Amino acid sequence: MSKELFIQTDEQRQWLEKLETISESVKQLAQQTDEQATFPFENFRKLREIGYTKITLPKEYGGDGLTLYDAILLHETLASYCGSTGLAVSWTIQNVGEIFENRYWNPQKLDWFGGEIANGATVNRAVSEFAMGSPVRGGRPATSAKRDGNHYIITGRKNYTSGAPDLDYFLVSAWIEDEDQLGFFLVPKTVQGVSVENTWDVASMRGTGSDDLVLDNVRIDQTNLVEIPNYTTGFKLNGWLLLIPATYLGIAQAARDYAVDFANSHSPNSIKGTIAQLPNIQTLIGEMDLALTNARFTIYGVAGLYNDPTKKKTLINEINIAKHVVTNTAIEVVDKAMRLVGAKSLQRSNPLQRYYRDVRAGLHNPPMDDITIKRLAETAIENNLKAKE
Repeated sequence: MSKELFIQTDEQRQWLEKLETISESVKQLAQQTDEQATFPFENFRKLREIGYTKITLPKEYGGDGLTLYDAILLHETLASYCGSTGLAVSWTIQNVGEIFENRYWNPQKLDWFGGEIANGATVNRAVSEFAMGSPVRGGRPATSAKRDGNHYIITGRKNYTSGAPDLDYFLVSAWIEDEDQLGFFLVPKTVQGVSVENTWDVASMRGTGSDDLVLDNVRIDQTNLVEIPNYTTGFKLNGWLLLIPATYLGIAQAARDYAVDFANSHSPNSIKGTIAQLPNIQTLIGEMDLALTNARFTIYGVAGLYNDPTKKKTLINEINIAKHVVTNTAIEVVDKAMRLVGAKSLQRSNPLQRYYRDVRAGLHNPPMDDITIKRLAETAIENNLKAKE
């Protein structure tokens, strides 16, 4: 089933056309970005130029005010051009969406920050630390914030800070020693003591710039303490996180498209015509399209529910389910695409080997599969007990 069926508005179509204007240049840079493990600065520059980094900023602040559904539709398209670019920029648009939807900050700070985003600023949360593992599992950050008059002094190191080389702001989680609680501080990259160490050397998503953020006695005003979470993990799961699986859905679509094009053009001398006429090849193509259709109905279905204020309140595990289904489907689709293409898919010049490595990263983005399964089981058990009361 084509993604066309999920386009609902003229605004969505216009944005897809706008993305198409940069598609070739982004695709051309993807292979180099992967091989050299360099950050795609040029892609980010072009995304800023067309206003992509502010699509989820409400219109009253100068953004486009796109919904979660809108953003997913656009984002899977962008990710099909370059997975690293898609994942790196997703953090800005999902954090902006979350912050302004929930109005976490005081109005004055939101007004100011909205202006920054409208002018092209980028942001990501800096929460992960090697010592505490994944933030969604409830670890306490070693990064500390100490009160010093009307300021805080922040010291620590964050890892997996995606987009770090080109971020303007970091939302840093730190343990506030005087209050004995967790807080999020908005830290500009220009503040003294803030630096980024190029530590990102992995096999997949090599161009996301998920480097270490180092905070060496960073002194910031007390007004930059923007969030005091009322949840225990320090990392609240929310609908905007669906932009992560949307990224992997786009990569899977790119793999499927490459495989179908290969099938229609590859004609070994052992057969007449192309391999697209072979039953086993048609089976693989059909299975890929079936899997992608299931994934799209899942993610767009959940996004539609999230956009509905009355239905949003009833969501419990659906966001986690969508991430699980889409991410694992992406791995399955890329695997089938490689089986179709054969040994050529392992050539370093072939994009399929990059897609294969990139979709594996989805397993390690929140929420992890085991958490999703565990919560489904807990919900089922709890509902059963309630029904017996």
